[in-house]
Amino acid sequence: MEKKGTVYFFTGLAGAGKTTIGGLFYERLRARSPEAVLLDGDQIRGSIGDSCITTGAVLKEGRYTTEARRNGAYGLFRRCRDLADQGKDVVCCSISMYSQVRQWNRENIENYREIYVKVTRETLYRRDQKKLYSSGAKNVVGVDLPYDEPETPDVVIQNDGQETPEEAVNRLEALLLG
Repeated sequence: MEKKGTVYFFTGLAGAGKTTIGGLFYERLRARSPEAVLLDGDQIRGSIGDSCITTGAVLKEGRYTTEARRNGAYGLFRRCRDLADQGKDVVCCSISMYSQVRQWNRENIENYREIYVKVTRETLYRRDQKKLYSSGAKNVVGVDLPYDEPETPDVVIQNDGQETPEEAVNRLEALLLG
């Protein structure tokens, strides 16, 4: 029987550094696991257009409904689980804002590691790369939409500039990859 892969889930608000830190971790992981897969929430949404992964939940009136966001997250993590069940290591970077989705991950993905990339509100507003926080946009997770902060992540990375992304990944590599 083939060994199952591990799902490394990087969560946090938009602009927290999930993609930066998760992408660097993925590069390190690929050196050990050449068939590792990277799934990034922004890229996945872009590649599937207005529909959420395998769920049929659609973008309505320019925003995702709560149901569409939740269904999209479940679809993403079913995909992660399927890849891990085939022996592939998966790095997934996504907000996935609901605690019930993260609980589902823990119950249904055998080798699941949750990395919470945490930042202060001041840091989010200062970085604001996507202009989500300064534009007055509506339906922004962590502003006018709730974000269930992870309660039991395997690792918390406080990403307000105390360490570089490379230093954070060095720490993650030591903790998670040995």
